[in-house]
Amino acid sequence: MEDKKNNTSLSLSFPSPENGVYDEEKQSPGSDSPAKTGRRKPGGWRAMPYVLGNETFERLAGMGLLANFMQFLLTVFHLDLVSATNFLNIWSGVTSFIPLLGAFISDAYIGRFWTIAIASIFEMMGMFTLTLIPWLPQLHPPPCKVGQQCKTANKSQMGFLAMGLGFLSIGSGGIRPCSIPFGVDQFDSTTAEGRKGIASFFNWYYASFTVVLIIAVTLVVYIQDSVSWVIGFGIPTILMFVSLILFFVGTKVYVYVKPEGSIFTSIVQVFVATHKKRKLKLPDERESNGVFYDPPLPEGSIVKKLPLTNKYRSLNKAAIVMEDEINTDGTCSNKWRLCSIQQIEEVKCLLKIIPVWSTGIICFTAMAQQGTFTMSQALKMNRHLGPKFQIPAGSLSIISMITVGMWIPIYDRLIVPSLRKVTRIEGGITLLQRIGIGMVFSILSMVVAGLIEKVRRNSAIMHNSPDGIAPITVMWLAPQLILMGFAEAFNIIGQIEFYNKEFPENMSSVANSLFSCTMAGASYLSTLLVNVLHETTGRNGHPDWLTKDINQGRVENYYYLIAVLGVLNIFYFIYIARRYQYKTRLVVDDEVKPYSEVHELHDMKY
Repeated sequence: MEDKKNNTSLSLSFPSPENGVYDEEKQSPGSDSPAKTGRRKPGGWRAMPYVLGNETFERLAGMGLLANFMQFLLTVFHLDLVSATNFLNIWSGVTSFIPLLGAFISDAYIGRFWTIAIASIFEMMGMFTLTLIPWLPQLHPPPCKVGQQCKTANKSQMGFLAMGLGFLSIGSGGIRPCSIPFGVDQFDSTTAEGRKGIASFFNWYYASFTVVLIIAVTLVVYIQDSVSWVIGFGIPTILMFVSLILFFVGTKVYVYVKPEGSIFTSIVQVFVATHKKRKLKLPDERESNGVFYDPPLPEGSIVKKLPLTNKYRSLNKAAIVMEDEINTDGTCSNKWRLCSIQQIEEVKCLLKIIPVWSTGIICFTAMAQQGTFTMSQALKMNRHLGPKFQIPAGSLSIISMITVGMWIPIYDRLIVPSLRKVTRIEGGITLLQRIGIGMVFSILSMVVAGLIEKVRRNSAIMHNSPDGIAPITVMWLAPQLILMGFAEAFNIIGQIEFYNKEFPENMSSVANSLFSCTMAGASYLSTLLVNVLHETTGRNGHPDWLTKDINQGRVENYYYLIAVLGVLNIFYFIYIARRYQYKTRLVVDDEVKPYSEVHELHDMKY
């Protein structure tokens, strides 16, 4: 008894499964009765105030700091439109790629707790650094009035800004891929109660996420715009500090899952083994029995066993057993020469999804304009509501958020059940159809944005006010933002669900990282388009489309170009989607069945 009490004391220096509260009971597979195990007792809902509290404050801090950052670069650092857009896009791209590294470090070396803890410290450092910039005069250019020649930031000021954003990137790289899995770790997925807890955790996670977004783009942005940048950055920094404290307060009730090796290592092993055995000849299917290495999955594994397929058939060579490659106990003697069928099929899942993933980049490029050129449009429109209140330009994205929030319940509770009766598909429509519909809305949003920008620019030129503001209400931007909200509701949520359902269970970190890579690709594509247009469209004394003065440019042509790219992309997407074979169940009957039990996979069209 004394030993058990000693085990409950948790060392803050190195929390692990060995020094926490243990559970002597775990449900046996296929049974409702518990079986004796040495598994740590799940923290469950006891851990949720700390996990969700940490997540809520951390996201509120990060989004509150960055929701209005484009305006900060334009008005405080006096960057021109192209430079500010490039700066944000490059930083966003780096930040979206780093979660791949964070997922690898977490899975292979230090685990999710320490990854989140260390990343949170870096994020805190980044926020404190950025708060100092508007506070200390030597860290930003001097202010200037309308009509004056504004002094731009010097190299040291830009370097300090880049350092702060670099800290934020490192923080995001650790928090993004680990936050959801760490929350799921707190529940025992082998019990009905644990599975219900996981489902509720996702609901609370995304509910808090929506609330945080609304607060960040309204209250915090209003403070930054109308009160002070110092206070507007200081509040998120304080919230991040609270988040960090709250995370460590919960250490005694958390479940700590040991790192078991990264799926990325397994992926590389498959390609290395395939290369080493590239000269081998694959056996005929009739002669393949016993030729391939196919060990059983570890006991208690949540991963489903995958059968060998002929897709990307050359990879199957990595599983051909050669002399002295199997130990006497049946294990592999060299994982870089021999891989299991399970490893190979997991890599095939990734290769199969990459073409679908690539189609999301252009759609995300359209969505990314909300934080750059849409905000620039808003700054040159009438943002007043009444004689005193002015809508912050960074708060306009709330229109698309409200659209998503209102549409999802209607879609989930009314439209999906109706479609399900007709299509017999579990989600009403297939996941790829949902993603494709989102692409159509993103194209429509860009077309409408171009039309509205033309009206705004003509109005601004006609009235020729000193500040260049068009005397039309900023709510003219609502249609393009509403359409983009529908694009997000269909495409983003569709992509998240698609990746999580089509990847094997042990590749969830890859699925989450792949989604971040889509945003990174969109950021870099947007940077490329902006730079090419900035350099090539200005001729014969005429300013380029994306010149510093938006009233002299042709931003609508930029929107139309993205729309055209979207049309080309959707044709490519349809080509890919019609040839895609789903891994998960799609058809419903009186009870839900795997799709393969109802129809042949090749019969399932996009």
